[in-house]
Amino acid sequence: MLTLEEVQKIDSESMYARYDEWPEVAEESYNRDIPKVDLKDIDHVVFAGMGGSGTIGDIFSSILSKRQIHVTVVKGYHLPKTIDDRTLVVCTSISGNTNETLSILNEHKNSNGKFVAFSSGGIMEEFCRKNTINHYKIEKIHSPRASCISFLYSALNALEEIIPINKLEIKESIDLLNQTKNKIDSQNLNTKNEALSLAEWIDKIPIIYYPWGLQSAAIRFKNSMQENAKKHILFEDVIEASHNGIVSWEIPSIVQPILMQGKDDHNKTRERWQIIKEFFQEKEIDYKEIFSVDGSILSKLVCLIYTLDMTSIYNAVIGKIDPSPVNSIDFIKNKL
Repeated sequence: MLTLEEVQKIDSESMYARYDEWPEVAEESYNRDIPKVDLKDIDHVVFAGMGGSGTIGDIFSSILSKRQIHVTVVKGYHLPKTIDDRTLVVCTSISGNTNETLSILNEHKNSNGKFVAFSSGGIMEEFCRKNTINHYKIEKIHSPRASCISFLYSALNALEEIIPINKLEIKESIDLLNQTKNKIDSQNLNTKNEALSLAEWIDKIPIIYYPWGLQSAAIRFKNSMQENAKKHILFEDVIEASHNGIVSWEIPSIVQPILMQGKDDHNKTRERWQIIKEFFQEKEIDYKEIFSVDGSILSKLVCLIYTLDMTSIYNAVIGKIDPSPVNSIDFIKNKL
């Protein structure tokens, strides 16, 4: 069983400790006294961001998928052509220096849309000051991926007049983050720690299957395993995989399937999970299951992300990999 001493020895920048604080950071960020974005008649919100900043757009896209507001996520250099005067463009760069997101922000000059930006400073803060764009300065905690929670709840705070999310849902999500913390943080490295158990099981290439509503948690797990554990990872929608990806299991594989399920998945999705499990059992393919909490879609996503991010940190440490450095990303950025 992994020990705290081993985690402290290998995690050179104490990323694990920042994650131990996630519930408190979420609560502080949401309750912080900041001006609200006050715009009328917004029916389209574009979230622009890359990496850890991009996760925020993915989450908003999921939690607003059944609300009366259209969401577009942009991970690149250009805005879609559907921007009009009823569109709010939310640009997030935790570092404040993300090349692609700065390019999006620069398009405000030729756009009818309304713009708002979130960063810890950097070029983005100065650009917004010079161009009179509403900017929120949020402290970076360790790294963009570890700072995701503070930026997410700061955005929920600042955008509450525009984003139709009930305050009770947000309070519930923070309460459930606290409950999750008590099961998976570094003070609970035992056999009941779901994040640690999954980390110990993953020793090859994981593939995470997910229902459509939990896609953002699957994308985040891919990103976190790649950055923290430095591992390749696959992800597939369980329904779509039933039409193609399932065939790849007909020959022996080093891939390890993880079934990420929602507590209230659609009846047909639950039926599909059962069939998939029967298929794996017949093929004698070992698999793991992970379930969302019982709550709103926001609660489901943030608690799954919390658990799976801790999994990626523990898996890194088990493999004697320092989760903090991302030298390959730095190599690419230095070439741009």
